[in-house]
Amino acid sequence: MDWQAFYDRALPYQDFLARYGTDAHRQRWQAVYERARLEPAQQALLRGFERRMHLLCLAGTWCGDCVSQGPVLQRVAEAAPMIDLRFADRDEEAALQEALALNAGRRIPVVVFLSEDFHECARYGDRTLAVYRRMAHERLGPACPTGILPPGPDHLADLTADWLREVERVQLMLRLSPSLRAVHGD
Repeated sequence: MDWQAFYDRALPYQDFLARYGTDAHRQRWQAVYERARLEPAQQALLRGFERRMHLLCLAGTWCGDCVSQGPVLQRVAEAAPMIDLRFADRDEEAALQEALALNAGRRIPVVVFLSEDFHECARYGDRTLAVYRRMAHERLGPACPTGILPPGPDHLADLTADWLREVERVQLMLRLSPSLRAVHGD
């Protein structure tokens, strides 16, 4: 898979919204963006990243899950100088959509984490654990024996923490990579 080609065609956050979103879509994304926050410790963690990471997010401006997660990803990228985030439109990138199918479905958002030289490191999406916990609580009812706890009072903070954990996990993977340590002499 030529991840760099997909990444190069993808767009930065605002350009993605301008090209693919209607005014109503952009307003929905902006409303979440304004509410999405990173705690000072989270910001400090992101500023401390040492390895360049490219995040390629397959999304749709019309998608509710993308509306709630895309702005969070943008906040993460803004706080981390070593993260470059781009968005690809699900409906325009058929090959990418097919490559990133999850559970036999074309689910979004899905993020491909790429190293500085565009090697795939991880995929994450379509919903975070916090989202699935909330959905299970709402849809499965109290008699369901899943053991899943209901989400905390601040769902957006939980969702942000989920994304941050995955971003940090991939950063540590890159930081500890023997080949990248040889390249960077650390």
